[in-house]
Amino acid sequence: MSITENLTEIKSSLPPHVILVAVSKTKPVADLMEAYIAGQRIFGENKIQEMTDKWEQMPKDIQWHMIGHVQSNKVKYMIQYVSLIHGVDSLKLLKEINRLAAKWKRTVDCLLQIHIAEEDTKFGLDEQELSEILRSEEFKSFENIRIVGLMGMATFTENQEQIKREFLHLKSIFNQHQQLTTDNCQLTTLSMGMSGDYQLAIECGSTMIRIGSSIFGSR
Repeated sequence: MSITENLTEIKSSLPPHVILVAVSKTKPVADLMEAYIAGQRIFGENKIQEMTDKWEQMPKDIQWHMIGHVQSNKVKYMIQYVSLIHGVDSLKLLKEINRLAAKWKRTVDCLLQIHIAEEDTKFGLDEQELSEILRSEEFKSFENIRIVGLMGMATFTENQEQIKREFLHLKSIFNQHQQLTTDNCQLTTLSMGMSGDYQLAIECGSTMIRIGSSIFGSR
């Protein structure tokens, strides 16, 4: 099936409240443009340089999501255009995003990444670190970032029960912290689920899914 057909099929199966991020990392601009012509406006990349190259070449009504691990020293390359930064996992990184966003007179939306998998290779905050950040006075002083939700990645496993358990754990953390509303934090987005497990993620409460291979084909 073509990229257009894949997109149409996936979108037709999604509830209206679920946002689809087309994970376009390593894919050529021609593939992204096929998805764009088919109506897709949100693309996710995991390398800032590659995302910036595509941003420069493609239509400006696209929302670019940074879905990979972010190093503080690389933020400056995307700060002027990025729509949502998914993998924010430290107060230090938030501070740098806020500082650079202020320079560009922007407010940048972010998701805080929560570690829910059993693999050590995954990044993310634990529940205590999340609470400490959201309650800290330094965080509340950041005027150029907005925490719009949480994200997490389940363990890479065939065990559906384990994946479901991890997704439900993230949903419960999301629910617990939703009342912690400040000027720069309102949790409305729960980003979890990829090509292999997005239907299960939606059942568990996901409002944003990241799909690559099911749209563009395997890498």
